[in-house]
Amino acid sequence: MHTCLPARHRLARRCTTVAAAAAAVFCLSVSHALEAPTGPVVLTVEGAIRHANQGARAQFDMAMLEKLPQHSFSTQTPWYPSAVTFTGPLLRDVLAAVGAQGKTITAVALNDYKTEIPVEDATRHDVIVARLMNGRPMRVREKGPLFIVYPFDTKAELRSELYYNRAAWQLHLLQIR
Repeated sequence: MHTCLPARHRLARRCTTVAAAAAAVFCLSVSHALEAPTGPVVLTVEGAIRHANQGARAQFDMAMLEKLPQHSFSTQTPWYPSAVTFTGPLLRDVLAAVGAQGKTITAVALNDYKTEIPVEDATRHDVIVARLMNGRPMRVREKGPLFIVYPFDTKAELRSELYYNRAAWQLHLLQIR
């Protein structure tokens, strides 16, 4: 064991361990750096976040959202006559990208519609920030460019006014508290 090692060797081993831990923390913080958008900003996240790229805010262009892991599902909604396929990053992945630390999300639409979403919803359900509908980008008049969508068909509890009201189309801002 290390107790048999001379004191200078124990000290060297501790210093190496401390240096490795410090390097790991530095690498983690660098890997979480959020790049700056190069195209038009389509989503801003503010509030209780650790990773920002514009002052205290995190801003995303569509290319940044496309770089996050993409998920798709088809679901019936009250807004369309038949099932629609939505594609985009999981809401929990967007929250992770900004280092969200709050318990509540206020989703704000371009028309100032606001809805409160518990952060827990992002972990309990595969909620996505849809950027595609049926494989195509959504224009503003088609509820785009972003739409928070729950997988309504996966659980009976999601087919209710509570969750329909938490879906936010024409999304442009997430406030984390």
